Amino acid sequence: MAGNLRDRLRRIRNAPAPPPGGVLPSPRAETPSLGPEWQEAGYQTLKRTELLDLPLSLDFPLPRSLPILVPDLLRYPSEEVGPEDMVFFDLETTGLSRGAGTVAFLAAFGRLVSSGPGPLRLRLDQYLLLDYPGEGDFLAALLPQFDPRPRPPLVITYNGKTFDSQILASRCIVMGIRPPAYYQGDLLHPARRLWKGILSSCSQGEIETAILGLDRTGDVSGALAPDIWFSFLKSSDPRPLLGICDHNRRDILGLAGLFSALVRIAGDPLAARNKFRYDTEALALRWREFPVKIRNRSFGEAAVETGRKLLAVAAEEHPRAALVFAQDLLRQGRAAEGRRRLLGIARGNYADPFRAAAYRALAVDAEWRRKVPGEALTLVEEALALADAGEGQRRDFLRREERLRRQLDRKTRG
Repeated sequence: MAGNLRDRLRRIRNAPAPPPGGVLPSPRAETPSLGPEWQEAGYQTLKRTELLDLPLSLDFPLPRSLPILVPDLLRYPSEEVGPEDMVFFDLETTGLSRGAGTVAFLAAFGRLVSSGPGPLRLRLDQYLLLDYPGEGDFLAALLPQFDPRPRPPLVITYNGKTFDSQILASRCIVMGIRPPAYYQGDLLHPARRLWKGILSSCSQGEIETAILGLDRTGDVSGALAPDIWFSFLKSSDPRPLLGICDHNRRDILGLAGLFSALVRIAGDPLAARNKFRYDTEALALRWREFPVKIRNRSFGEAAVETGRKLLAVAAEEHPRAALVFAQDLLRQGRAAEGRRRLLGIARGNYADPFRAAAYRALAVDAEWRRKVPGEALTLVEEALALADAGEGQRRDFLRREERLRRQLDRKTRG
């Protein structure tokens, strides 16, 4: 058994990739028709190609600061990503499990294409599996979309890292086909960072309607995809299945729109606030924490200055950003303004943990930078009067109080 498995895995690894644009030979059978736009692409496999307008314009070159929002881009071998490098990818499957029993029956790929002097458009290629026996041809038909020539594609997904890509790889292995290799930029975590604090859900559909303003009226829920495909296997009625195909098309358009929004936010986050709501504090703190230079890529002083401005704006609206901004001022040579802001937080209408953090920063500054232990002790005593400071913060202040009292006693006796 082990030997057979080892031999099978070796055959999969050594198997040649299917020729670009070609499909593996397979017995032919009559293929149900879903309309003239759907063309036969293999046994029990159909393909539809459409040219669509992007929901939001997308300009190149992409901003250098985009990896701050989408760090997956740092893994792409070229710092410059062109429209020809990008592929938007989404699957519809027979379930939400990533186990071997889940089959992908619909795959969509969106590629950016130029239509003359006008804006970029999206070429949508959809591949539809009509029955289980055609899965080999279905996979062989779609795999050329991942062709690494002239260079590997950057595949943009939404939760594709943990789902779509895993399903595709597992089905390839089951069918004895080498899984494709590509670079992936997943937008789920960037979207959560920007919108989980202001939306009830970070599903792609919720972000599309609430943030991007896209209309998905009449859309079939993707949760119904498995039942609709299984019903099609029994009835051969294509109408509900076409509804899922249209849902899949909308997912690709929405994915392209979401990427365009992230590009605009990365390019000028303050100007983008007029177009897209997002969590300014979360982005400001993320921008501040991101290294100016990482993996041999430099984001430049312009990105640093953008981060400072973003944090200053967030500080006027959000307590954590206000605290971080004030501490940065204290360390960056604007000490008077930093102290003023920290004192405003410590004695202002903020939650006690933020007030305690501001008191601590002020006490450290008074004791160690300005060498005024009496002022530091006063700040510590005010902090100890806070009712809801954390236990760790309280222990820290008690230790400081004891040390400062000893210093003052020695100074008095001396």
